[in-house]
Amino acid sequence: MTYQELLVQNVDQKNKIASLENQLQQLYKLIGGFKSESFITQAVVDQLSLFAEETSETAEETPQQTITYTRDKKKHQGRNALPEHLPVREVIIEPEEDTTGLKKIGEEISETLEYTPASLVKRRTIRPKYAKPQGDGVLIAALPTRPIDKAIVEACLLAHILVSKYVDHLPFYRQIQMFKRDFGWEPAQSTVSDWMASCCQLLEPLYNTLKQKILASHYIQADESPIKVLDSDKTCAEPSRSKGKAHQGYQWVYHDPVQKLVLFNYRKGRGQNGPRELLAHYNGYLQCDGYTVYDKIGTDPDITLAGCLVHARRKFHDALDSDKKRAQTALEIFRKMYLEERAIKEEEAPNDFTQRKLLRDQKIKPLLVQIKTWIEQEQFNVLPKSPIGKAMTYFVNQYPKLEAIFEDGRIELDNNLIENAIRPMAIGRKNYLFCGSHDAAQNAAMLYSFFGSCKMQNINPREWLQDTLQKIPDHSIQKLEELLPGYQENTNL
Repeated sequence: MTYQELLVQNVDQKNKIASLENQLQQLYKLIGGFKSESFITQAVVDQLSLFAEETSETAEETPQQTITYTRDKKKHQGRNALPEHLPVREVIIEPEEDTTGLKKIGEEISETLEYTPASLVKRRTIRPKYAKPQGDGVLIAALPTRPIDKAIVEACLLAHILVSKYVDHLPFYRQIQMFKRDFGWEPAQSTVSDWMASCCQLLEPLYNTLKQKILASHYIQADESPIKVLDSDKTCAEPSRSKGKAHQGYQWVYHDPVQKLVLFNYRKGRGQNGPRELLAHYNGYLQCDGYTVYDKIGTDPDITLAGCLVHARRKFHDALDSDKKRAQTALEIFRKMYLEERAIKEEEAPNDFTQRKLLRDQKIKPLLVQIKTWIEQEQFNVLPKSPIGKAMTYFVNQYPKLEAIFEDGRIELDNNLIENAIRPMAIGRKNYLFCGSHDAAQNAAMLYSFFGSCKMQNINPREWLQDTLQKIPDHSIQKLEELLPGYQENTNL
């Protein structure tokens, strides 16, 4: 073997070792618990070291100075005030002694909180029947429209069951156990599942309206998340990525940050067919991470891809353990970018997208160029397969999409908002583990879409769903948009 071949082999081995060491470090982080991506600057580190123990030699060399000062003692604000809208139950406690002839001079009032458990109430609808004169028939009032005809469940109970599962992450079987324990009522799980399917069938036109409204916005964020689905057609002989009859499906999520609307769309796979079909007539910006499927979708001339700074930053954070100095250099610049963005959004241009674009071009875009210039200088001094090398390569490959962020003031610096929208589903699947079928997975996508939109707009999802289920059976199909979460607010944008 020649010297040149030995040199190449040595470099390959170094790359492999660096890659394996990085994987081991990431595994240690996962085993240890929550993976924080916070970055503490050197200035903060120095400040924290103020309380570290000093050596005796340092203590002797440092001059001592006594500093005295006065400080106004702040009055403790006390506990938070109880909400004014809560109902009040007054309890008057008279002294045990006889108060006859005594004059009341005041009273001491203490407010505490008590809890009244939820209740099931039988709604008995009584419709008197009247005989018309001369045998012309019987007069009786019509039954009011209900979400599920001939079912015993009202809109308020349906809203409670669905919100409990998809917002509070309580599977149906747990809810049934609670109904049995607290009220002595035990509906069949198949019945509750049928109620859910009927609600989704009723809400499907509204879901399609939500889809059309998001796709008409010209700026959306996209991401995908896995979900297990039972597939009766799948056998154990199929690919090993599925366990038994559990199929690995995906919820593709699309978020409109301006109108604060979310769309979940279930697909059986993670390939390009699903998003390409949904975005077939879309025209505008699509903000995403570096997944190759989005690059294929971005070949459509009507779609402009925008990148995500958080994903680019995350690579440098993962490289902290292996190349601290270089990783800190990049993370410090990212920190400055987000500080500037916060000031622009909160103080300088909170609602003016045109002004926001101008300020970003002046204050943030030069920092993005600074990272790129620094990488061009350092890239050949690191191993390509090392964590810092991978971080630099990812940034350079994503740079055209990162530049696109600054073309429009509406575009966020990252995809964090859509990741927040996905998080409830990630928590929920740890509780109910899988969906019973592909249709059930799409029904879940429908409900996650509505509840995610409610969350984005600080709308109570139970109140919204109850109101919508009561209205939608008699609502005009041409005016379904009026039932979407936050319709009044979005019409004012």
